[in-house]
Amino acid sequence: MGQSLVKNYIHIVFSTKYRAPVIYPPYDSELYGYLGGICNNLGSHVIKIGGYTNHVHILCMLSKKVALSKLLEELKSHSSKWMKTRNPSLINFYWQDGYGAFSVNPAEVERVIAYIDNQHEHHSKRSFQKEYRACLKKYKVDYDERYVWD
Repeated sequence: MGQSLVKNYIHIVFSTKYRAPVIYPPYDSELYGYLGGICNNLGSHVIKIGGYTNHVHILCMLSKKVALSKLLEELKSHSSKWMKTRNPSLINFYWQDGYGAFSVNPAEVERVIAYIDNQHEHHSKRSFQKEYRACLKKYKVDYDERYVWD
């Protein structure tokens, strides 16, 4: 085969350290734009970014040239440093170690976009921890509760 043809939709989720509620306006939309720029610069075309006060969701097309772990390393390290420059109150901004990344069926992309769009409404009823556990269950990911939140 002469060409490498790849189309991997990836739904990425990661939270702030200790799930601190430090992502708020106007820095939330600026952060989403910054994260989108990192993804796009690494060839991982962004479809949707959103989140809540303590976590972000990114739906993108994973580049065929960049490993998922490298994408996450770049996203978290650069955006953490950048957020600290936005306001003195964000000087202690950190991401939690780890992340969730889930492949998305092309037929489900619109549903994931709507889900990301409705994070604020969604989290008026459900905590991030419950949301994340539901994702892990849906995607049948084995995990140890003792290590998910540290």
